[in-house]
Amino acid sequence: MVYTISGIRFPVLPSLHNSRFRGDRRTASLPVFLRNNSFSRKTLALKSSHDSDSLSSAIAKSDKVLIPQDQDNSASLTDQLETPDITSEDTQNLEDLTMEDEDKYNISEAASSYRHIEDGQGSVVSSLVDVNIPAKKASVSVGRKSKIVSDEVKPKIIPPPGTGQKIYEIDPSLLAHRDHLDFRYGQYKRLCYEIDKHEGGLDTFSRGYEKFGFIRSATGITYREWAPGAKSAALIGDFNNWNPNADVMTRNEFGVWEIFLPNNVDGSPPIPHGSRVKIRMDTPSGIKDSIPAWIKFSVQAPGEIPYSGIYYDPPEEEKYVFKHPQPKRPKSLRIYESHIGMSSPEPKINTYVNFRDDVLPRIKRLGYNAVQIMAIQEHSYYASFGYHVTNFFAPSSRFGTPEELKSLIDRAHELGLLVLMDIVHSHASNNTLDGLNMFDGTDGHYFHPGSRGYHWMWDSRLFNYGSWEVLRYLLSNARWWLDEYKFDGFRFDGVTSMMYTHHGLEVAFTGNYNEYFGFATDVDAVVYLMLTNDVIHGLFPEAVTIGEDVSGMPTFCLPTQDGGIGFDYRLHMAIADKWIEILKKNDEDWKMGDIIHTLTNRRWLEKCVAYAESHDQALVGDKTIAFWLMDKDMYDFMALDRPSTPIIDRGIALHKMIRLITMGLGGEGYLNFMGNEFGHPEWIDFPRGDQHLPNGVVVPGNNNSFDKCRRRFDLGDADYLRYQGMQEFDQAMQHLEEKFGFMTAEHQYISRKNEGDKIIVFERGNLIFVFNFHWTNSYSDYRVGCSTPGKYKVYLCVILWQD
Repeated sequence: MVYTISGIRFPVLPSLHNSRFRGDRRTASLPVFLRNNSFSRKTLALKSSHDSDSLSSAIAKSDKVLIPQDQDNSASLTDQLETPDITSEDTQNLEDLTMEDEDKYNISEAASSYRHIEDGQGSVVSSLVDVNIPAKKASVSVGRKSKIVSDEVKPKIIPPPGTGQKIYEIDPSLLAHRDHLDFRYGQYKRLCYEIDKHEGGLDTFSRGYEKFGFIRSATGITYREWAPGAKSAALIGDFNNWNPNADVMTRNEFGVWEIFLPNNVDGSPPIPHGSRVKIRMDTPSGIKDSIPAWIKFSVQAPGEIPYSGIYYDPPEEEKYVFKHPQPKRPKSLRIYESHIGMSSPEPKINTYVNFRDDVLPRIKRLGYNAVQIMAIQEHSYYASFGYHVTNFFAPSSRFGTPEELKSLIDRAHELGLLVLMDIVHSHASNNTLDGLNMFDGTDGHYFHPGSRGYHWMWDSRLFNYGSWEVLRYLLSNARWWLDEYKFDGFRFDGVTSMMYTHHGLEVAFTGNYNEYFGFATDVDAVVYLMLTNDVIHGLFPEAVTIGEDVSGMPTFCLPTQDGGIGFDYRLHMAIADKWIEILKKNDEDWKMGDIIHTLTNRRWLEKCVAYAESHDQALVGDKTIAFWLMDKDMYDFMALDRPSTPIIDRGIALHKMIRLITMGLGGEGYLNFMGNEFGHPEWIDFPRGDQHLPNGVVVPGNNNSFDKCRRRFDLGDADYLRYQGMQEFDQAMQHLEEKFGFMTAEHQYISRKNEGDKIIVFERGNLIFVFNFHWTNSYSDYRVGCSTPGKYKVYLCVILWQD
């Protein structure tokens, strides 16, 4: 099924062989029409007239984005504009228009209606055509500060459950599964009622960090821990010389252990800031020392393997005070996916401070409006990419202190960037010494007991989302990061694994609704996701939630009040897989219809974040798009002082085209992993030693090298390398979307997907996108239909010259 998209993208036409294209700003024609000439590139403005009755242009070895000249409402691409809501009444047919030369673009007729129309080749799309509607101003960037234009302050109230019935109006196919969906919504409503009755509501319930863990008061420190399997418990640490008899805890009927430590005689806290702490428990598995589950900071001492919990309560003068307001959620989301540790060009673990000072300004300059940070939650195994979390409330100490992380986020807000956290609630580290596994000596404490609580592929533990205290823990965890650190939202990792008892393993989702609503669905997990979206959107109205779901679960991005799961966006994961599949084929075997179908195959009214590649494709064992395209030639032919090769010419052109068409048609948001904007060479390989398996096999490591666990930003900045041209194209692409907001424009129309010519033409918003994927042919006088009459000019273009 092809689902409609709100927005459209347009042309790119490169010829890939027998050409002398160089991916640098001096030889590649990448015209971006800027009245203020804010880029050091050649610009191209096209003359036109409303009186002309033909559209003319030569499409020769180029990728182009066209805009009606009379609809250029701002001075530069760095202005922040939003596309307005559009209404229209009259309906007319589109005419094919002839392109005669490179200087004139005339459009004969316009269609103005919201209706289901054919895309010119049999596929039905929903299209809203914009005719001369000016854009409205949303916000203005001034230097390093962003003036946020707010409409009105939204009340921070978690709304009560609705009827949950609107989903059937939106998608009548769901009626066949009404029993399942109504049961799901019934469970959600029941939990809301029980939480209201016993905890005072989700607002109070999601503030578990004010009740559990270490709570400082004027008279001392209270420590509480849920550990029903423990027979006895004591708080130990540097403060009492690790004496298990000094501070014995008491247990209540719910399995919560508690102790109050009064202040010292001089009024100082009984546990000094920065000292190590643990809870010692007599458990069914024996005596066990564990890091408190709600610990706010943990560190790995030199020479030690397990982490140590740290009592973190700095004096007031050392606490970071936020200075800048959080930016308002942008209409179009352009995400720069990043990892603090590997964000340095040097082979080392980078810091929050260096990322704040060096990387954030780069992200802003490149034109992204959000940074998504991975591996924030503490994880003892660095090579897990942050996905084997050991301490859920603690920011990773590898990169610095909690106060330094706060300063990073505040600086991002100063730059007008949203900061999204890659949060992991889908599973937890298997570690027993410094993680939650076997915390109270039992297998089914935070997790499902037995095989259901173990992810065999990830070697990790799986939460029991039907447990009251697990709900408290995870809901509070999500709120903690928004409340304490001022994150602007989350990308929830591994949501597919959460929603199904098979975890999506060895399952091929075909889109059949029986795959989503049956006994394989973990209703408890889905209800948890509904609750956490309620908490996030109710208490933080501007916060963004993105779910990593590969299954295509219906209702995923519909409001919980309507019966949906409540996410703002779904990661459109199929796109990256499709590009890898296509890149393994010969050029002549690329199918334009296949590309279009994958990019547009998403559910009505459910927004997606599209990406051509993320960190997944950059890991060792896989290849980035640039490496798929150019492979070993990247080592020898990216310098501008030596001739290029056909492989490099083709690779640079397709790298740009793939990213542009993905942004143009793939969704309402866009994501890029750091460094991939300039075609970062090679792969990511975390430092690791040899691994000795139980069967005697030794898996060789990389001698704990950081060489491939870094980002060579210097390559993208070097004016003597072709990487710089790739980076500048990505920058121009981001600023183009910033100016025209085409990803969230209502008008979307695919006018051509020609398998013989290998041409794709579509409109999104006020722009026309033209792509020529033919490996040898370029075209002149190529007819391209357009919906809006007027003069068109090129805003973004890649041209390949032939010898």
